[in-house]
Amino acid sequence: MKIGRVVSARGLFRPPLFSLSLCLALLSAGPASADVVVGVAVPRSGPYVAVGEQVLRGVEAAARDANAMGGLDGQPVTLDVQDDACDSNTATAVANHFVRAKVRLVVGHVCSNASIAASDIYAQNGVVMISAASVSARLTDRGLQNVFRVCGRDDDQARLSAAVLAERFRDRKIALIQDPTPASRTLAAATKDNLNRIGINETLSLSFAPSDADDAALVDRLKSAGIEVVYYGGDATEMGRLVKVAADRGYRPQWFGTSAIATPDFAKVAGSASNGVLMTFYLDPSRQPAAAAVVKAFKAEGGDPTGSTIYGYAALQALVAAGNFAHSAEPKPIAQALHTERFDLVLGTVGFDSKGDVTAQGYVLYVWKDGSFTPAGK
Repeated sequence: MKIGRVVSARGLFRPPLFSLSLCLALLSAGPASADVVVGVAVPRSGPYVAVGEQVLRGVEAAARDANAMGGLDGQPVTLDVQDDACDSNTATAVANHFVRAKVRLVVGHVCSNASIAASDIYAQNGVVMISAASVSARLTDRGLQNVFRVCGRDDDQARLSAAVLAERFRDRKIALIQDPTPASRTLAAATKDNLNRIGINETLSLSFAPSDADDAALVDRLKSAGIEVVYYGGDATEMGRLVKVAADRGYRPQWFGTSAIATPDFAKVAGSASNGVLMTFYLDPSRQPAAAAVVKAFKAEGGDPTGSTIYGYAALQALVAAGNFAHSAEPKPIAQALHTERFDLVLGTVGFDSKGDVTAQGYVLYVWKDGSFTPAGK
């Protein structure tokens, strides 16, 4: 990968100066002829709404801050927000909508299956997409030069999960469970493969269909098998339900989740049983110096910058910083700048490799306590 000079974005982004009502008015107003329209594809329906809301909140804040400092190559940024429901077919329809509307820059999608389906359309039509939350290795391994992400990869997450299981729970009975969603299946398979390569075999590896009856039956099966550690890559709501059902039935194994539960919705569903649950998630930039001003602005407005919020901010911020470096709002020079330069973003000073993966620090182990998560430490 060619690494260029570091391009500072500090002068481009600062805490919002406008009132909330004015910011919303600016974002909801119809785009002027000179505006740079950025498509935003997030789930606003379905099981991953909470993550979609986090990403959208971050993108909206980044757009406000960018416009306060002159926009993208001197042009205001406006957003075309579309609901893909984390569904591949819907994501394809959204991608085609952006192409017809001549939207050339997209922040999205959230779920990997949606990103992969839409990215082919973007590649065919010269649209740059940058995801804040799609972790599938396949998304960038195909080598599409217009596809980027600011989050980590699921193969890296699986390696960390397996390493933690091996280091902390080598002598415990481990279960790897999965539901029918692509993300859950992929993470379970990759974690199992990595764990087995280390020389540790799980006691149980099984699939289940989330429902009230099946959740209870699954918990009873885990309990009767003497399972002490349960790894699951499902969404926040289902993970929360399983943890709560188990606690209500007097069963408290060590639960181990993934980035899919990095939302307050998990603790709301699981209640006090969420305390002690482990989780792998990207480095939390809301605790990093590079994001301090943005986090402060979020909190001043009563917002919550946790989870994928800052990653949504970083995705839009990267597009604007690359456009300002290239002195262009066109996708080709923006993609080239993203591949060759490094930028001071809320994630720190980062670039993107030849595949489009961000060079920021990868996954970290966290533990839930009192409704929020913090680094687990050693």
